[in-house]
Amino acid sequence: MISSLDEYRDSLRQFNPRVFIDGRRVKSIADEPLLKPGINAIGVTYDMASDPELAPLMKAVEQETGKTVDRMVQIDRTANDLLAKLEAVRMMCRESGCSQRYLVHDAFNGLYQGTKRCDAEEGTTYFERFRDFMIETQENGYNYAIAMTDAKGDRSKKPHQQNIADTYVHVVEERADGIVISGTKAIVTSAPYVHGFIVMPCRAMTPEDKAFAVCGVVPLDAEGVTIACRPAGRPGEDAAVFSKRYGQTTGVVMFDNVFIPHERVFLNGETAHSEHITHTYATHHRHSCIAARAGFGDLLIGAGALMIEANGLDPERHSHLRNDMVELIKIVEGFFATGVAASTYGQKDGSGNIMPDPVFSNIGKLLMATQIYDMHRLAHTVSGGLIVALPGPDEDHNPETAGVLNDVLQANPNIPASQRLQTSRLMEDLTASHQGGWYSVISLHGGGSPEAMKREIWRNYPVTEKKEIVQQLMDRDLMERVDGKPADRQPGRCCTIGCRVPDFLLEGDLTKKSAAE
Repeated sequence: MISSLDEYRDSLRQFNPRVFIDGRRVKSIADEPLLKPGINAIGVTYDMASDPELAPLMKAVEQETGKTVDRMVQIDRTANDLLAKLEAVRMMCRESGCSQRYLVHDAFNGLYQGTKRCDAEEGTTYFERFRDFMIETQENGYNYAIAMTDAKGDRSKKPHQQNIADTYVHVVEERADGIVISGTKAIVTSAPYVHGFIVMPCRAMTPEDKAFAVCGVVPLDAEGVTIACRPAGRPGEDAAVFSKRYGQTTGVVMFDNVFIPHERVFLNGETAHSEHITHTYATHHRHSCIAARAGFGDLLIGAGALMIEANGLDPERHSHLRNDMVELIKIVEGFFATGVAASTYGQKDGSGNIMPDPVFSNIGKLLMATQIYDMHRLAHTVSGGLIVALPGPDEDHNPETAGVLNDVLQANPNIPASQRLQTSRLMEDLTASHQGGWYSVISLHGGGSPEAMKREIWRNYPVTEKKEIVQQLMDRDLMERVDGKPADRQPGRCCTIGCRVPDFLLEGDLTKKSAAE
């Protein structure tokens, strides 16, 4: 059972995947310096779960087995489970920036719902296969990347219409013992330093897309798998106060005739269920993303407060700084509150687990995605231009310049210049470096584009209910339609039973009239 960063790193040494970074083949993923910040970030999830003080939040009882497991691989069954997951992810990400492992949680909960529904409607046996895989993962502490987003090719065409079939992962061969897949998945978070991939569909499929409606598990170093990725964070850069320690890589994963045994296949050609699996996973994931970026927001709030202090200023006396800090707090806690609401109004279905409310989950993710740039702007405003104007950290130790810099760059007499410079570089790293830009774009598009959230909000929001509320308040003449279609409500109805003559008038009973008066 993996229970620490060191054990997680050691577990990766049993794999020999085909991984490329910047055109170079990686010899050992566990020892590759360019991947170390990403492995460190995932290691936070194991270290926190092993901390006795944090265990009540970071662990939970899995009802399938009755065993205590890491919350990142647990099936949520109550609103309290969703709330605890929300808090756990926020805590992990305020330490690591992005802990990444919550994607497994989201995939597990989406597949728990999706495989049960498919079995009920199609007579398949996917749920038992998934359950066995889930329990194995829980007991061993394995970690998986979610290979969901296909390369997609021409976005105006469906999978089966693509000129190059490999722009979507698809089944190329059916065997007695399993299936063979080919194709490409892009934007795969933590791709090179996991134990394997959970391959999932990313959209609704038509019957003609049968070969593309596939879901299953592939080991990291399975034959035919190639991974091309970027460095995790900014490893080796002294100016990268945060991201030289913690980071995240994304990779393009290419599957070339990769075999998946039947016991690891959870969808194979059931096109009607591709959209449901996509929807359930996306809802769980957007709920988690809210918490993840709230954790990142905690870093910005803290760094902003430290910068104000190091600059010799005080929000109590300088209202413009106080206002900007309150605006930053409002944004972070505002979208986090939608995660709390999504948990409280979580939806149960026949599968036995609970899904966050899709409207609140998508509103929260949309707010976070579009306001991440405001978060950065506010952090820049309260910090000042020094965060991008400082000389590099080598000058801090240059005998020709260090003395003068140390004297003139101290603003608050109680805070050494070295601490001011370190905080400035932290803020630059988080918001103004290429890593800061990465946080912006991944917040905007990670878990789906803003347009995807808008579609889900519109699809799930009870607009008709709101129409009926207004219709009941309108004059009866305004409710009559002029286009020949039936009215939404019977004209003249002003309440649930409609306007009618009171019973006591019909019966001529004045006693009832008096009682009514």
